[in-house]
Amino acid sequence: MSTTRPRPPRRPPPLPVPRGPLSASVTALLRGSDPGDSPSPDRCSPYGDDLQLALYVLYELHYDGFRDVPDDLEWDGALLARRAAIEHRFLGALREDVPADGADTAVRALDELQTEPVDASGSVSHFLRDLGSLGQLRDYAALRSLYHLKEADPHAWVIPRLHGRAKAGMVAVEFDEFGAGRADEIHAELFADLMADLELNTAYGHYVDAAPAEMLATVNLMSLLGLHRSLRGALVGHFATVEVTSSPASRRLAEAMRRVGAGPAAVRFYTEHIEADAVHEQVVRQDVVDGLLEEEPGLEADVVFGIRATTYLEDRLGAGLLAAWRTGSTALRPAAPVG
Repeated sequence: MSTTRPRPPRRPPPLPVPRGPLSASVTALLRGSDPGDSPSPDRCSPYGDDLQLALYVLYELHYDGFRDVPDDLEWDGALLARRAAIEHRFLGALREDVPADGADTAVRALDELQTEPVDASGSVSHFLRDLGSLGQLRDYAALRSLYHLKEADPHAWVIPRLHGRAKAGMVAVEFDEFGAGRADEIHAELFADLMADLELNTAYGHYVDAAPAEMLATVNLMSLLGLHRSLRGALVGHFATVEVTSSPASRRLAEAMRRVGAGPAAVRFYTEHIEADAVHEQVVRQDVVDGLLEEEPGLEADVVFGIRATTYLEDRLGAGLLAAWRTGSTALRPAAPVG
């Protein structure tokens, strides 16, 4: 049985600090200011801080929004047009960097995810289990909070776009993610408890300014795929990747939390995912992926793209985290809050 710790009422976070002219123009619009000349997204690095923060801010209008930003800006035409141009740049880069292979199948792509690497030196969860310090685990939790404090929300967008077996399987997994009817078992709440054990700030969006572009990109991918019906196959591929890879990684992270004495709630978040996601993996593969492709076989390439794009961005994030930790540095951006 879990008991969620008392927390203050949830409030929208403040707007993050811009990281360049593109994100500055977006935040200016949300504040009701004149943004001046805004650079074309095509002139920005598709995986860079400026573009990824601008996209993250625009996507957050569909979640909790921001403090002192009117809710009705969620569907503002000028902001949606700006978001579309940024998405085009990001998605175009992903399609170029994750090339399609006509012979690739969803089954093969998912099977590859279950193969443990002979050389685990590039694995974040292996590193944290074997060598990670309490400070590095705090870094990791702070950054992952951008997703885990709204865990499963981006994937819920796809439910109205699925049918039959795929929809039933998706809802079954999401039901578990949302606590199976119990507020204290919602996975986002369990992650907030983990953060409290690690003496981190549990407020939603608190660590956005701490997050490097690679972290923002992994979160943005979920929103990109979830908010577009045309990308429903890729969203299913993303969801399947998360569920297939979660159980073994969660086992290692639970061991890491125990080793550094992080606290029972920190351990429990990951032990909960070991068993649950092992079950979810089968549901996702047999019902969600197979069910979708029975109904819409033409979406197989999109499912594969979702799997490959997710892996690509996670690998980029992992490389950045490990590069920082192996030199004794924090993985958080400079001058970022750590508590």
